[in-house]
Amino acid sequence: MKYIVLLRGINISGKNKISMEELKKYLIENKYQSVYTYLNSGNIILESNESNKENIVKNIHSLIKENFDLEIPVFVISYLELEDLLNNAPSWWGTGNKQIYDNIIFILSPVQSTEVKNVLGNLNENVEQIYEYKNCFFWSYELKNYRKSNWWVKTSSTYIKDSITIRTANTVKKLLEICKK
Repeated sequence: MKYIVLLRGINISGKNKISMEELKKYLIENKYQSVYTYLNSGNIILESNESNKENIVKNIHSLIKENFDLEIPVFVISYLELEDLLNNAPSWWGTGNKQIYDNIIFILSPVQSTEVKNVLGNLNENVEQIYEYKNCFFWSYELKNYRKSNWWVKTSSTYIKDSITIRTANTVKKLLEICKK
């Protein structure tokens, strides 16, 4: 089965450095097939005979700990789940409007969307909007007013930041496109 693996918080401002080329080598050595990395921010597409995503999460987490001595949160979604997610995106999301920043918030297990909403609180409806689908959030905000976005401030300043990983619409769409090849 084909999976998309998202690593949280790597290669940002010189912190949590992971060579994607080295990681790819370790993944292949651990019986993952067709391993492809996209960008340097922890986006991996791979195939595995393992059908339990939690086992993949644990295995990749252990590989990173062993080989890079880092505790990196790992999120795994199947190709079909990602396709379903994007097929159910709200009409306002991912339109290519350069004034709007479109993201998906992926929630790391065992946290649930209700906890994320409770911590992040109410939106500033004048500058941002969300749509929840299957324990993920489509989230968009106006670039010129990002500091007024309630969620923007809290995604990096509350404990919940360690339980989510965020990707832009362009990145997620590109990952799906690569999966289809």
